Amino acid sequence: MARIALGIEYDGGAYSGWQQQAHARSVQGALQEALGSVAAHPVELTAAGRTDAGVHALMQVAHFDSGVPRPDHAWALGGTAAAEDGLTVLWARQVPDHFHARHSALSRTYVYRVLNRSLRPALDRDRVCWVRRPLDASAMQRAAQPLLGEHDFSSFRAAECQSSTAMRRLLEATVERSGETVRITVRANAFLHHMVRNLAGSLLLVGSGQRAEGWIAEVLGARDRTLAGPTAPPQGLYFAGVEYPAEFDLPSRPQASGRLEGCPAGGPP
Repeated sequence: MARIALGIEYDGGAYSGWQQQAHARSVQGALQEALGSVAAHPVELTAAGRTDAGVHALMQVAHFDSGVPRPDHAWALGGTAAAEDGLTVLWARQVPDHFHARHSALSRTYVYRVLNRSLRPALDRDRVCWVRRPLDASAMQRAAQPLLGEHDFSSFRAAECQSSTAMRRLLEATVERSGETVRITVRANAFLHHMVRNLAGSLLLVGSGQRAEGWIAEVLGARDRTLAGPTAPPQGLYFAGVEYPAEFDLPSRPQASGRLEGCPAGGPP
């Protein structure tokens, strides 16, 4: 029995989220069907992290086991060919049996993409969060820095979050502007339910001048979700990569990471 790791790209707008559900279309369910046709047996995928409905992935990572011998490229090409539009297997690698897409991960990276202009998006409307008011990305960048390190992120977790602890270690928090696009990039050992979207919603209040830069640190210390900003819309969020120990020799970010900077045709599929 071989263990296969996959890098997966998907447009989350067509799915109810990653997790397989009985009465809704999920990324996990669609990809398991596609890979099952390549393997000629049922396939069960385990992902590095779950994404909600409408959330996209530049490079989700998952693994499955199969006793059928296939070259790596056959899993990638065959899985992509059998999958529906909006779902692509970027790469496939055989990994040691002790590899686990979720538990072996050292960190996960998310990108939140904001279109900041007065007019609403047409072509990119399902892949960005549109903010009409001018945003000060530099102020957002400064406000985000107290989030770095290990903290109790209770102020930024969803009420339905099932994690036993709100302690997380944030390794990167960067806010950058490129033309009309503001990108929030966060990397952590793990994330709470809706944590990135809640962080983004709070940072947008700072960027628009509705809150002072120091407010984010105050909210973090309060450990009270009711004090933070609203949950930002899902369509601006992208699962952007997973870091694993060097022994597994897996990509941590998609090679074409610059695609989010360009026109809609250059965004995720």
